[in-house]
Amino acid sequence: MTLSKKDRELAELLADVESEKIQELKETNSRLLKRIDKLKEICVPLLSDIQLAKQTESYNTEVAEERVLRYAEKIIKIARIQKATHIVKKCVVFALGDIIEGELIFPGQAHEIDSSLYRQVTVDGPRILSRFFNTLLTEFEEVECYWVIGNHGALGGRSRKDYNPETNADRMLGKILQTMFEGEKRMKFHIPDRSWYTVADLGVKAKFLLFHGDNIRGTMGVPFYGYNKKILGWKSLGSAGLMEQFTHAVCGHYHTPTHLYINDIRVWVNGSTESHNPYAQEQLA
Repeated sequence: MTLSKKDRELAELLADVESEKIQELKETNSRLLKRIDKLKEICVPLLSDIQLAKQTESYNTEVAEERVLRYAEKIIKIARIQKATHIVKKCVVFALGDIIEGELIFPGQAHEIDSSLYRQVTVDGPRILSRFFNTLLTEFEEVECYWVIGNHGALGGRSRKDYNPETNADRMLGKILQTMFEGEKRMKFHIPDRSWYTVADLGVKAKFLLFHGDNIRGTMGVPFYGYNKKILGWKSLGSAGLMEQFTHAVCGHYHTPTHLYINDIRVWVNGSTESHNPYAQEQLA
């Protein structure tokens, strides 16, 4: 059927209007998507210095398990508060070392632990940490874990330096957990095989240098000069292409939660689940 000139003009006019409306909707959707992106947040909890198996008058494996699982529940409660105004679908855990207490780390340690390294790495650690991550998976659509090693993961007592750099009980525990969650598509682990650090890239201006912190030396027991020296040194190495660039730094080791700014780098230091530390009471007070 041949359209009249008037009908053709009307059809062309309707097509133009429709095209303008489609373009307008695309622009509106684009603006909405940008606003939605700004509302998206990632939950980033820190996990370190559980010192699993350490035994004091107020701390042991049983207490550690209760506190780690309570921590998972608190992470979820805080995330739900944030969800009232933001979109929080993803959780990225920074596991910063000393998850286990180890054996033969210092003289007399055998008298201050309630289980063997075997149980820490292959029995209690996997049980506790798998429950921790499974709890987070009940709330978040996706959970990732960046895992670095601590000094308490070292093996071999005084001969520990003879071991391969890969040999660390924290790393072993992380790899066991990674294997346990292989069938869970919503769970992902990032565990460097040899390095003492990793960089978690969570987006623009969100590249986190993760390390345990035992390489930060204290001056009269206070590590702030050490943070300044090391982090500025690593930042210089990053600028020279000798290690990954980063915008933030996160560590544990000192068992005291704090944060500070070093030039344009914000640094977070995690706390610990342990309590009543006789060594800290005697040596660091």
